[in-house]
Amino acid sequence: MTPGSDLVSAFNTGLPHLIPQAHRMGVTAVEPAPGVAVCRVPPADNGNHLGTMYAGVLSTVAEVLGGAICLPSFDLARFHPVVRDLRIDFRRPARTDVTATAALDAATVERVRAEAEADGRSTFVHTTELTDTGGVVIATTEGTYQLRRN
Repeated sequence: MTPGSDLVSAFNTGLPHLIPQAHRMGVTAVEPAPGVAVCRVPPADNGNHLGTMYAGVLSTVAEVLGGAICLPSFDLARFHPVVRDLRIDFRRPARTDVTATAALDAATVERVRAEAEADGRSTFVHTTELTDTGGVVIATTEGTYQLRRN
């Protein structure tokens, strides 16, 4: 098993216990790497009255990335992520699986790590792009998170 697949397994195994509702929606990690998180959610059982994916599901898969990006980037035995703010811009209706992707550059990861070590907390912002299986952008988000000492 590669290191990335170990992290995928850890995220997907932990999600039912940490965020049961996201697990029930079918949110799964696809790719965690330092500074990168990719999750996917299926349309099955996640629809609305219009036959498209429910807005709350799209918000959830985007918000979960704030924690998913921390798994390979920070020491979660010592720190935990907390969402402070999430803004979403819905662009198109989703009718297929949706993939959400977020990234933090290496300088941001290092800054957050150093501030959390020194001060017990650090704030970071990440943007997320949600796309359908055809690569069409469904929504974008900007989330503010805080990494806090346990």
